[in-house]
Amino acid sequence: MADAGGVVGLSQLATMAQMPLPTIHRIVRTLVDLGYVRQEANREYSLGPKLIRLGDVTSQMVGRWARPQLEEVVRRLGESANVAQLDGDRVVYIGQVMPSHNSMRMFTEVGRAVLPHATGVGKAIMATMTADEVDALLDRTGMPSRTEHTITDRDAFHAELDATRERGYALDEQEQELGVRCVAVSVPAPGRRLALSVSGPLTRMTDAVVSEALAPLHEAAERIAHQL
Repeated sequence: MADAGGVVGLSQLATMAQMPLPTIHRIVRTLVDLGYVRQEANREYSLGPKLIRLGDVTSQMVGRWARPQLEEVVRRLGESANVAQLDGDRVVYIGQVMPSHNSMRMFTEVGRAVLPHATGVGKAIMATMTADEVDALLDRTGMPSRTEHTITDRDAFHAELDATRERGYALDEQEQELGVRCVAVSVPAPGRRLALSVSGPLTRMTDAVVSEALAPLHEAAERIAHQL
């Protein structure tokens, strides 16, 4: 149902699941009774409100599973490491480890939800999406400017995603918050729109630090993908 956009008819669902229609109908009715699916007025079915609680718990668990990997990144780099997921049309930070010396409060705090176009993790995730999926998301959210550095032009943003795919990582060049720079990579787990990032003050996040962060980030992303 999620793959179909959250709303689907029984016949389409039976085809997608490769199961007999009566079996699908019985399963869906059970899920409706439990609150995980709801029946729409047009007799199609949509994802139900009880899934919100499951999604929240799952996000917390992913953040917990990722913590040892984030701790290793912080140990090697000495800068904050984050894990975030695309939840609907926003990127939500679900895990973070900060070095003991870090007293700088940044937007990358656990539970914070931001629009993806202005973040490294958002770009890393969107670079794994098709152009049509990216455009559909931007149609819904727009591209508001967070700082003077935020990319607000659709063509320029697609070019940035192309560059992200080519080099294998995304950058946030003070686009979400002035004085903060991030480097991010996606977690290569099919069906999971997750990304890891290292973030810090612009004065410390030099090009050399960004280059140094790539191997630890990719290694952590691979380990998390394996866990998932």
